[in-house]
Amino acid sequence: MEKSALIESIRKKAEGYFARGEFFCSEAVVHTINELLGWPFPEEVVKMASGFPIGIGRSGCLCGAVSGGTMALGMAYGRKHGEPMNEKMFQMSAGLHDHIKSMYKSTCCRVLVRNYDFNSPERKAHCIKITGEVAAWVAEKLLEDPEIAQKINMGGIG
Repeated sequence: MEKSALIESIRKKAEGYFARGEFFCSEAVVHTINELLGWPFPEEVVKMASGFPIGIGRSGCLCGAVSGGTMALGMAYGRKHGEPMNEKMFQMSAGLHDHIKSMYKSTCCRVLVRNYDFNSPERKAHCIKITGEVAAWVAEKLLEDPEIAQKINMGGIG
């Protein structure tokens, strides 16, 4: 599968999980990127992303999709006890933050949804779009990294 088509399929997959109510934003991103990477972590890893929706436990702070994207980047660039920090972890996380902030002028959930009734389909559609954008951005950056890309099945994700 061509890189741009793969990235678009990742966007749609993450959006679909959220749209269908299978996952919230952070969970959808973590699950989708774990799948893209060939399941380096058990499927249950998504449980670690379950506290981040609606701005960290409904507090309205950091966007859950951005939190999930940062967790997903940790799947590729994170470390285990005793290992040195991979400088790419900070660069990529900051890059994700800056990308979303440049697109939406904030990474704060309450700011991102302030123009919507929270229970409206319009707000949900807005959040689904952000979720897809985060998943696509993370996937694109991982595919641009030769060390990571060689481990990814370019045939797509199921």
